[in-house]
Amino acid sequence: MARKCYLSGKRPRVINSVSAADNRTKRRQLPNLQVVRVYDEKTGVYRRRRVSARMMRTLDKKGLLARAPKRVVDAEAKEEPS
Repeated sequence: MARKCYLSGKRPRVINSVSAADNRTKRRQLPNLQVVRVYDEKTGVYRRRRVSARMMRTLDKKGLLARAPKRVVDAEAKEEPS
């Protein structure tokens, strides 16, 4: 599976790790990918996609991100027996 954001296209970058002695070694910087359910406007269904955390904020703002339903806590279950 590719380490690439489905919507923004973010991919791993190659950066230099710089030591105190200014030695430079290459390393990979991976994007923060999360698997979420995203609404597909063409088909009208939710699909599981790997998107970056930054893109999750954008999708949440536009209302296209599927969230798990909040659990309803019964008031009677919270009360302690007397």
